Formats: sequence, structure tokens, C-alpha cells
Amino acid sequence: MNSTYDMLVKKSIEAFLLGLEIYNKPTIRYRVEGFSFFICNSWELMLKAKLINDKGENSIYFKDNPSRTVSLEYSIKEIFTNKHDPLRLNLEKIVELRNVSTHFITEDYEVIYAPLFQSCVFNYIEKMSMFHNIDVTEYITQSFLSLVIKEDDLDPAIIRSKYSKETADKILTTKKAIEKIELENNPAFSIDIQHNFYITKKINDADSTVRIAKDGEIPVKIIKEQKDPNKTHPYTQKNCVKEINKILSREKIDFEHFSVFTKEIRSNFNTADFQLFLKFYSLKAQERYSYRHVIGEHSQYTYSRAIIDFILTEIKKNPQKTIEHLKKKTKK
Repeated sequence: MNSTYDMLVKKSIEAFLLGLEIYNKPTIRYRVEGFSFFICNSWELMLKAKLINDKGENSIYFKDNPSRTVSLEYSIKEIFTNKHDPLRLNLEKIVELRNVSTHFITEDYEVIYAPLFQSCVFNYIEKMSMFHNIDVTEYITQSFLSLVIKEDDLDPAIIRSKYSKETADKILTTKKAIEKIELENNPAFSIDIQHNFYITKKINDADSTVRIAKDGEIPVKIIKEQKDPNKTHPYTQKNCVKEINKILSREKIDFEHFSVFTKEIRSNFNTADFQLFLKFYSLKAQERYSYRHVIGEHSQYTYSRAIIDFILTEIKKNPQKTIEHLKKKTKK
């Protein structure tokens, strides 16, 4: 294999991991800027490696200046030719942030860009697998792929009180432009990041535990806060099925099982399988996974990222028997 190609792919993964490490390290205040630098660098190296693979090494150099390689912006347009592609829009917005970061940025940009960062992470993993047949999750555990963010909202009045008119206008204009694209509700552009805590007496159901004490040193109070379901539950059923199939393929999980309908062996996860999980685990009744939108006499469900992770976890326990097991249990 071309040595330049190998070097680009290797350094791309290193830049990606550095970006995650910087962003998820709580002591670093420069993490938005640092992440934008490294995630853009990782994409640029990966896309240049694809250009070499598709068109030869000369394709990454300017014809009128062979000593200079093409930019990330050029690579994005060459490979993602649809200018309305949510993945391309996501990258272009993060490139804009990187360019702003070289001059000036505020901590409030994190609230705006964090959902885009999360999508960018998942998009990178998918394209690295598709373009270069490399599973990035072999380099880092799945749990570290969820970014730790500052959860807050941008109150225009507070923003204008904190910054000059020019800076406040820039922040609020950026927020408005990104929200306009987010209305299309495509996970390839943005994914809201949630860290949810639930009170339960069943210790085996908990990921972490706390002790409630009357005279505890740290005061704690329970807050009920309404969340925007378009951000907390952005996936349609079709989106969920597509994402699950992408991850099964990327992680080379042998999901082959017998279909009683076609009388054939199939290896894709379909909507019937998704509905089976919903029914068996009563996932529609759990707000963590599902949200019911009521419009007049009609209702429609959307889903969170957590439901995708849950279904994949269950499939991985026994890939070839999971569906058959659920069907048998459901019939009883």
C-alpha cells in the first residue's frame, strides 16, 4: 500500500483520538477550540487518503503548485458532492468554527456546537470504516465516544450583557443559523448529548450509585426540566434501523438468522426486528428511549440514541439467536 496513504490514515486516527481526549478532559478550558482543530485535522487526513485511493497521490496536490496539498474544504466538496448532505453541512460548520478559533472564541460556543461535535464523531467512525475498512472502536472503547458537554442554554439577554455588541451578534447569529439546519432533524448533522440520572431502588439497574443521607455533606435537589424532544429524541424508526445496520456492518457482527417470512437467511436488521424490541422491552413506555408526539387524534414516536445503544448491546450478547429468542418469548 502507498506509504503516504498509510501515514495519512494513521495520523488521522491519532488526531481523532487527541480531539476526544481534549474534549472529554474536564481540566482543559480550551477544549472547544482544541477539539475543532483536531477533528478537522483528522477529517482532512482521512479524506486525502481517500482521494489517493480513488485518484492517485497527485490528486491531493495543486496542479499549479505541486508542493502544496489541497485544503479540507476542497476535499469535502470533492468527496461529498451533494451540498445539502447533512454530513457535509456538519463538517462545513465545524470548519467555520475552527477558522473562527484562530482569531476569537468564547466558552458559549460549546452549547451551540456540542451536538454537531457528537454527530461529527459518529460520522467519522462510519466513514473511516466505509472508506478505509478500519474500525476506530478498536482503538477506543464505545463509552468514550459520547462527549461530556456543558449543558446550558443561551439566553440572548445574558449573552448581550456579557459581550460587546459585535461578539453577541456573532454568537446569536451563529446559534440561529445552526438551529435552522437542525430543524431538519437529521442525526448526521447534530445529536443532542444527554447524561440522564434516574432514581431507582433496584441497584442492579443502575450504572452508578449515590447515597442519600439526611445530614450529607453535599446538598442535592431533584429538578424536573422540560427538554426539547427534537433534540433529545431525534431518530425516526427508519433512522434507528439504518444506524443499527451501519454499526453491525462496521463492527463485523455476524447477525445472520433465519427469516420465517422469506424462508431465507438474512443478515440485516429491519423494522420488524425494531418493533419486536419495542414490544418485548416496552421501550415505547420509557421516556429515556421513546417520545410520543401527539397531534390531534394522531400520535408518532421518535427515539433517542440510547435505544440504538440498548438494542446493539442486546444483539451482541447472542447475534444469531437474539431475534429468535425474542419472538419465542413474545409468543408466550
